[in-house]
Amino acid sequence: MRLFLLTTLNGLTLAALYFLVASGFTLVFGLMRNVNLAHGSLYLLGAYIGYDVADASGSWYLGVVAGFLSMALAGLLMQLVIFRHMAGQDLRQTLVTIGLSIVLADLMLAIWGGKTYQFNPPDWLYSAVRVPFIRAYPIYRLALLVAAIVIGIGLWLFLNRTRIGMMIRAGVDDRAMLSASGVNVHRVFAVTFALGAGLAGFAGVVGGTALSIAPGEDVRYLLASLVVVIVGGMGSVAGAAIGALLIGLAETFGLAYSPTYGVVYTFLIMVVVLAFRPQGILGRPA
Repeated sequence: MRLFLLTTLNGLTLAALYFLVASGFTLVFGLMRNVNLAHGSLYLLGAYIGYDVADASGSWYLGVVAGFLSMALAGLLMQLVIFRHMAGQDLRQTLVTIGLSIVLADLMLAIWGGKTYQFNPPDWLYSAVRVPFIRAYPIYRLALLVAAIVIGIGLWLFLNRTRIGMMIRAGVDDRAMLSASGVNVHRVFAVTFALGAGLAGFAGVVGGTALSIAPGEDVRYLLASLVVVIVGGMGSVAGAAIGALLIGLAETFGLAYSPTYGVVYTFLIMVVVLAFRPQGILGRPA
């Protein structure tokens, strides 16, 4: 029972981290149909920048803000310089962002080296809380789960209950008609891309605090985001939450009960979903 409950909590908190990364990815890739394969690099770069700011200032909160704002600015520049001129050109977007991710990975390795970095969260997040059948569980992981739920609800409300969210969805469905109605489509998409990239940077800091920051994490979280968005459904925040929950629990239970085949379960879920529901669990048919 103790192992089962501990594995369940670890799976939920890992799912929360995957959702934080994939929520930004679902805005950019799933909703706007921009193939940004440098999303994992934004996660890792935001984590490194947040670490440097937190280390220099002594404030973990400033590190979180720096990770979000720096990657939001980077995402804004990517939209204006790259994706604005490649709308609908999936192959070009793929090749350019793969090249960008390789360049960013080499730059990060040159600047921060191959060492593993760890944040020092505030004292109230560093302690543990007693859980039934478990002696103690880190408060920070539970706070991560709560943060993911709050951000998920906020994103859903933003896209479905605000004027800007409606313009984003309208621009995806019919960009020409939205532009003809007097809306600056490029500005709307730039804001969306900045928000998605900023969420990646935010996830880099909070994820690096829960685990660690090291080279290779960019590829790991890019693949996780891809699987989550594919399983949950393109452009659906609720679908991304369901996909993250399935993938996080499958990965954690696989590693706990059958470590040799733990990674296989993640891709089995993706294969089954694509076989019976190609658009994803909550995705719309093309």
